[in-house]
Amino acid sequence: MPRLYSRIRKKQLYFSGGEFFVMNVILCGMMGAGKTCVGIKLSELTGMRWYDTDEMVVGKYGKIADIFEYYGEPHFRTLETEMVRQVAAENDCVVSTGGGCLLRPENAYAFKESGKIVFLRTSADTVFRRVGHTGADRPLLKGAAFEKINDLLRARTPVYEGCADFIVDTDDKTVEEIALCIMKEFSLPQRGQK
Repeated sequence: MPRLYSRIRKKQLYFSGGEFFVMNVILCGMMGAGKTCVGIKLSELTGMRWYDTDEMVVGKYGKIADIFEYYGEPHFRTLETEMVRQVAAENDCVVSTGGGCLLRPENAYAFKESGKIVFLRTSADTVFRRVGHTGADRPLLKGAAFEKINDLLRARTPVYEGCADFIVDTDDKTVEEIALCIMKEFSLPQRGQK
């Protein structure tokens, strides 16, 4: 009981589906799944603050492609975990994560403790159509982009599904449809502008 009391004092709680929970909404999925666009739209509709872990890293440390090139992916993941800790301590917010963010168990745990995780599921074809041409901005897509997208999807989908409280298939939905679907699932009131 002390742990629950502590969380109630620190966080705004919502009631949905017969349970109380802290309402941060964490969006995960592959690059190109729409995490940033959906995060912004969800923030607009609900009035919740919006954070993007990749943008937080860029704002503090510089371009992700440069971090990958000069320091490597493990260093980037350490910086990303630092941002996760910061934003997971917030409440009443929407968080768009980088595609590999939840691969670190400590990141998945921090986000599970702070809210609900939504997996924006998308096909390899859709990811390629959305980001396949931007390989220079996507360090993990250098080279044979479509094959790499398929490999990443095969490796990451089980992690995303294992972390997710809710899954939305994004291939044939607009950004607003996805945001409204998430709001309905978690009974989030519309407090912002449409």
